[in-house]
Amino acid sequence: MRWLLGLVLNALVLLLLSALFSGFTLSGFGAALIAALILSVLNWTVKPVLTILTLPITILTLGLFLFVISALTLMLTAWLMGSYFVIDGFGIALLAAIIIALFQTLLINPVKRS
Repeated sequence: MRWLLGLVLNALVLLLLSALFSGFTLSGFGAALIAALILSVLNWTVKPVLTILTLPITILTLGLFLFVISALTLMLTAWLMGSYFVIDGFGIALLAAIIIALFQTLLINPVKRS
């Protein structure tokens, strides 16, 4: 149940980002929910592999390279969804990854603790 609540909160954060940035476009709540699901699967499968492969640069940047990995998984999600989810550039994806990480820290992690 918590995973489903986290998925819906992630979808709402993605919709908020699409309202804030013109280079970050979602076609609706259904697309945001599917994007949140795909992003969740990619974060569970692809992100750990990328984190291990880029461990030296992650250590050198004191963990800041993890935002780059998050931006790459976000862009991969947009690529998989096609025209329903569009990110115009890497800069927008990086900014979105930082904002998503902040929202997950503030919203989703306290939900998991209770």
